[in-house]
Amino acid sequence: MVSVLPLLVVLLAPSSRHTAASAAEELGFGIDVARRGLWTEARFRFERAVELNPDNAQALNDLAIALEQQGEFAKAREAFDRALKLKPGNLYIQQNYDLFREADDKRNRKNKKPTAAPSPVPSPAPPPAH
Repeated sequence: MVSVLPLLVVLLAPSSRHTAASAAEELGFGIDVARRGLWTEARFRFERAVELNPDNAQALNDLAIALEQQGEFAKAREAFDRALKLKPGNLYIQQNYDLFREADDKRNRKNKKPTAAPSPVPSPAPPPAH
């Protein structure tokens, strides 16, 4: 009797070649759907690409952009930070981060509207001259 268990283990074991190809495929698909404005799907694909290859700075950059588009600004900043740590000299990632930071700073300033100063109390009118 031939055992099927060793064959199943070989078939079910992930190969590093398959994982790398899958991360690239997820990233490519994510870029395609992001170009069509489908940010939920793009985010899912970029998250998968990062799960499959956590050191992929491009996937982290693209994930950060998708997160920003969905209003997840703190998570977007984290993803940009991770991407820049992996590829500190990458101008493309740096430019995307600079644009994000500028927009995020503007959002934060808008949300921190200064409290209005109390209205000056009007002085009483001078007494009428007789």
